[in-house]
Amino acid sequence: MSAATDTEPFYLPLGDEVEVFTAAYESRLPVLLKGPTGCGKTRFIEHMAWKLLRETQGSKETFENLVTVSCHEDLTATDLVGRYLLDHDSTVWQDGPLTRAVRTGSICYLDEIVEARKDTTVLIHSLTDHRRLLPIDKTGEVLRAHESFLLVISYNPGYQSILKDLKPSTRQRFVSLVFDYPPPEQEATIIERECGVDSSNAQRLATLGQKVRNLRDHGFEEGVSTRLLIYAGELISNGISERTAIDNAVVQSLTDDFEIREALTSIADIVFP
Repeated sequence: MSAATDTEPFYLPLGDEVEVFTAAYESRLPVLLKGPTGCGKTRFIEHMAWKLLRETQGSKETFENLVTVSCHEDLTATDLVGRYLLDHDSTVWQDGPLTRAVRTGSICYLDEIVEARKDTTVLIHSLTDHRRLLPIDKTGEVLRAHESFLLVISYNPGYQSILKDLKPSTRQRFVSLVFDYPPPEQEATIIERECGVDSSNAQRLATLGQKVRNLRDHGFEEGVSTRLLIYAGELISNGISERTAIDNAVVQSLTDDFEIREALTSIADIVFP
């Protein structure tokens, strides 16, 4: 995400998360975002990066104000910090995304941090206390973070096993913001704003989301993300029938289990008769 972006990423606050994040940023306190998939964590950080850049740097800056890394099980410390690359008959150092953010004063967002390897998680510890240092072993450099640098991580605590959870030594280095799916009224507003579907269908999609999430009390753990409801609204806006859109964007995307698909289809029958 570049500072040159003119359009503000849409985000509808549901509590005091904007104020808390702003206060954390002013004190350069690292932030942990917790919440289910597709509930708006990434959009929130995009919105805050855009907002804070204009408040603190002005609209003419062109450096990258948000560096996002989607973590996965093969992500190594080298991937984040950087590596030497061959250049004809010599080697040149190339910063990784974390190093680039530390040097330039960007917000570095490590999405789904628990998916990364454990040695990768340990790497960030020295950036999350008073030291704000990044050691680069391969170059022998110890890089002090730019005054504007902020580290933000996220994960979904509902889907993590005991082998994929944040250690207390990591968790206690962050200010935590808890996210969840919006109440139906706000979710309908978000759906309508994001995909341009009419208000009636937006409200029904939000109602569908609420009813599907109620199945979590009956053994269906997934729920349905706001993101998938927006996808369904996009299909409807592009001329696909409501039931076909729901089947393709919600039912088929959530599960391959026949009985659960039947339950989801029954809910859709009620909300979209």
